[in-house]
Amino acid sequence: MRRPLMLTAAAVLLSAGCSTTDTGNDDARTKSPSSKEASDARSAVQEAVAALREDSAEVRQKIEVQGDGQVYRLTITGGFDFATDRGHLAVDFPGGGIDHSEQVFAEGKIYVKDVPGAGGNTWGVIPRDKARAHYLLRAPLNDPEHVMQQIAAMREVSREGEESVDGVRAVRYRGILDHRTVTLRMDADVRSKMEEARDILGGDVPVFADAWVDGKGNLVQTRTSVNMSGARVTVTTVLSDLGEPVRVKVPRPADTTPIKEATGVLNG
Repeated sequence: MRRPLMLTAAAVLLSAGCSTTDTGNDDARTKSPSSKEASDARSAVQEAVAALREDSAEVRQKIEVQGDGQVYRLTITGGFDFATDRGHLAVDFPGGGIDHSEQVFAEGKIYVKDVPGAGGNTWGVIPRDKARAHYLLRAPLNDPEHVMQQIAAMREVSREGEESVDGVRAVRYRGILDHRTVTLRMDADVRSKMEEARDILGGDVPVFADAWVDGKGNLVQTRTSVNMSGARVTVTTVLSDLGEPVRVKVPRPADTTPIKEATGVLNG
């Protein structure tokens, strides 16, 4: 029987031993940038993130978790207005015990569709700032703003050349995420496991981050990844239709129930 996808990020790393780091081509750096190059590259990424935060976009995210000889894939799609903090996301995990979920972001809250034990037509609702991440490189309830916050905090950023993203030429920037950024808004139990992994490694868990910025300064794609001893997590987010209106239908109060947390692989 296939093992269920309950791979909390740190648990995967710890079960893999955390003794060696396996960095493939996708986790390599072409060269160490000079201080000016690094500063210019970091500024380009931060400016692109800042511009997105004043705009809206279609969000398409693919999450891949590899471990035990298996590859698990989730997809997250929807529209998000970063300027007004409103959006709607659909999460799909083909073959999972629960294969679909939805989240609505509005008015400082996150609404979660089909909360276990609450009935099929009920939305759980939690203050946005109370949601927590339960897996490595996952955002609390898949919040796209969380991803942008991490990307803006990239360190040791280098310009890696131009690539095509959905037919658009864009410069790829590569950097690393430090421990504080990786564990941002992480659930306390998972954070504890990450601390253990860090102690075993004698330093930060090696997490790479990439950002693709087009010729107009638009952020069009991001990626975060960690690859250790055969356990790998990769999260790729494509941003398109910038500036297009995002329509959000907020659940009626009668159809909601307060929740303290939302766990499970679909919820991050």
